[in-house]
Amino acid sequence: FTSTRDMVGQIMWALANRSRYSLTSSSLSSILRSSPTFVQSVRCKSDNSTLQLEKMRNIGISAHIDSGKTTLTERVLFYTGRIDAIHEVKGKDGVGATMDSMELERQRGITIQSAATYTMWGDYNINIIDTPGHVDFTIEVERALRVLDGAVLVLCAVGGVQSQTMTVDRQMKRYNVPAIAFINKLDRMGANHDRVLDQLRNKLKHNAAFLQLPIGRESDTRGLVDLVQERAIYFDGAYGDVLRYEDIPADMRAHAVDARAELVEYLANADEQIGEMFLMEETPQTEDIAAAIRRATLARTFTPVMLGTALKNKGIQPLLEGVVDYLPNPSEVNNYALKNKKNDDDEEPEKVLMIPDRNNNAPFVALAFKLEQGKFGQLTYLRVYQGCVSKGDSVYNTRTGKKTRLSRLVQMHADKMEDVSKVFSGDICAVFGVDCASGDTFVFEKDLKLSMESIHVPEAVLSMSIKPADKKGDGNFSKAVARFTKEDPTYRVWFDTENKETVASGMGELHLEIYAQRMEREYNCPVIMGKPTVSFREMLTKPVNFDFFHKKQSGGRGEYARVIGVMEPLDPHENTKVDFRDETTGTNVPKPFVPGVKKGFMDSCERGMLAGQKVTGVRMRLQDGANHAVDSSEWAFYQAAQSAFLEVCEEGVWQVLEPVMSVEVNSPHEFSSQVFSLINHRTGIITGQTGRDDWFTLEAEVPLNNMFGFSAELRSLTQGKGEYTMEYSRYSPASMETTDRVVAEWQKKQDEDGDNTQGGKKKKKKN
Repeated sequence: FTSTRDMVGQIMWALANRSRYSLTSSSLSSILRSSPTFVQSVRCKSDNSTLQLEKMRNIGISAHIDSGKTTLTERVLFYTGRIDAIHEVKGKDGVGATMDSMELERQRGITIQSAATYTMWGDYNINIIDTPGHVDFTIEVERALRVLDGAVLVLCAVGGVQSQTMTVDRQMKRYNVPAIAFINKLDRMGANHDRVLDQLRNKLKHNAAFLQLPIGRESDTRGLVDLVQERAIYFDGAYGDVLRYEDIPADMRAHAVDARAELVEYLANADEQIGEMFLMEETPQTEDIAAAIRRATLARTFTPVMLGTALKNKGIQPLLEGVVDYLPNPSEVNNYALKNKKNDDDEEPEKVLMIPDRNNNAPFVALAFKLEQGKFGQLTYLRVYQGCVSKGDSVYNTRTGKKTRLSRLVQMHADKMEDVSKVFSGDICAVFGVDCASGDTFVFEKDLKLSMESIHVPEAVLSMSIKPADKKGDGNFSKAVARFTKEDPTYRVWFDTENKETVASGMGELHLEIYAQRMEREYNCPVIMGKPTVSFREMLTKPVNFDFFHKKQSGGRGEYARVIGVMEPLDPHENTKVDFRDETTGTNVPKPFVPGVKKGFMDSCERGMLAGQKVTGVRMRLQDGANHAVDSSEWAFYQAAQSAFLEVCEEGVWQVLEPVMSVEVNSPHEFSSQVFSLINHRTGIITGQTGRDDWFTLEAEVPLNNMFGFSAELRSLTQGKGEYTMEYSRYSPASMETTDRVVAEWQKKQDEDGDNTQGGKKKKKKN
């Protein structure tokens, strides 16, 4: 009774505080949505089983570093009544943002792990995943976008489209995720929303247009003009939680008319219905424009651009309305599972469309997209694509065939858990005690050979030796490595037999540094990191024919195999792949032995003969061979393939490839000559330059091997004002100097190993 009375009181207060115009133009639902008591009462009554599919949204919030993703999520949770108070990233109160639950995240003021939560906006259920912005944690964004139906691409009104923005955009394209662009930080000095829209159109090639205009500039931003509804929105109250709707200010009416006409023009390029009205010179109504924005956004032919400043509590509620109005519900996204054929493993798997209805008519299918070690054991995040599952049900892992009972189902709110008894298609939940890997698929029926399409895992680009500072920490070190490598597929730890040391590989220096710090904090195991080493590659430059005859007879059954064919380089854009083709006809190389040849070739590619690096960008075409009725075996053909590979290594012309990074440097104009010379000194190729006010942005491609110590040098040259970001771009042929140095280091290592072996032998002889 008390909560109902409070709710009615809040509604009456909100009505009394609105002008006559705003009262007639605003619906009761928008007033109710601004009442935290109402929101909480709706959530209490809401149950997973009663949620309608049309009233669900699964969204991710993604952007470049420091664009305000976590701050935006904090406001979303506050306005939807999910949290009672706002806490800032690296705030003075020492609490930190809700979604940055890890202590290291709060200290550094960055997001390291993607965090999931859910909330209610009116009667709409919104699942939100806040993702990191640093390129080092790009797998977190990749995993989030794989399982989400829509996204909010946050852009800084000052920085605009930056390097990681492009990476996120590519990931959205890969998984066909419709997005709303949200230009944040309008209150900052130098904010320019028009420039950011221009970059969206030119750099990212988006067909984008404003849905809103700011009233005032920079720190004088007072509100927004809604171009669709043709009204002004002001954000009153201590936290901007009281919306006031008024007429568009007189000095902005002409600008608003032009901007609305531009919106219709860009929509006409993306939507047939608006296009026809545009050609017929008809004026579309508000309902026509809103419906067209939704259709074009779902088809990924148009990107609506919304504005705001999360820190100053402006523009968040209209963004939530945009998420509800323009982003898809789970039934509007086609998700496919791959069904393997029973007879032939090499045959292309069949694509099966998932049925998103929230009932148990279709068999249960869910994807494990993220693993996390919690205080109750391994926590596995699941996205349910079809059917439903209850607490206590048993499910099968389609990869391992293992049966697991789901003893507990929870929904996540950052690091807090809320138990649920049942989850349906479209839900994101978490389970305990399930032994699986990221990307595994779960079903009810063991014979249902379905697997959701796998998540793209980028190759590691940087390696460093790692070892516990104290030998007593070996046990904890092993536990930490086992957990972190399982949680993060881009973090790999392996033992280098050549150098007799443990090596950690990852996406960058920050990536490896964060895991080293987590080992110390979470496992009380300080580690010593060695000098970073770059992952070079070796590639063949010209095709080489091979014909190797492997024959071995030492009593009993012998070994007999012959392989004939050609090894050739792949195209430059495929220089990180290795390909094998079976072009044999007849029975000279029996089909059961072909996998042996393929495995021999693939294993040989792990280490080349030029510089001891991994071999990529090579295709082996097996064209002919010979076999013996008794002595031939898969093992014999495996050895023949490896020997043929060694022949090609000796006869072929090889080159060393090195990872090239896309580097973006931001600096004041006064230091432009120093920044240019710094890039040139590190053999970088400048690809673009943009300027704004007193700052300029330089885009370049620089070999990763030349980027060590770049940060310190940039800061010293720019008096601490310069900053940069970099991300992996591609592998390209290394310079002669780099090639000679890498080859010389490898040969020196080989000579040292040879001397050690000989020394060991002599010592043994002496004894």
